[in-house]
Amino acid sequence: MKKILIASTFALALAGCGPSQSDRTLGGALVGGATGAAIGGLATGTGGGAAAGAAIGAVGGAVIGANSRPRYDRCYIDQYGREICRGY
Repeated sequence: MKKILIASTFALALAGCGPSQSDRTLGGALVGGATGAAIGGLATGTGGGAAAGAAIGAVGGAVIGANSRPRYDRCYIDQYGREICRGY
């Protein structure tokens, strides 16, 4: 069970990677749904448990993916040599 939790933690962390918010949301939902289905299926041994795990995991992954974004998108050096970073 510990291996499944560790794997799902890493999978959800990677689900937030993507160039746009919609990519991160979709990726998070896919990885979260797959991980939730695996955990729900293994924990209950039924298809209903796998479906419930998939639904919960997809929603959780989509929320995490949608709310994660790079802190700064563009950085440049101004005329005084200072690095200026703008977040979007």
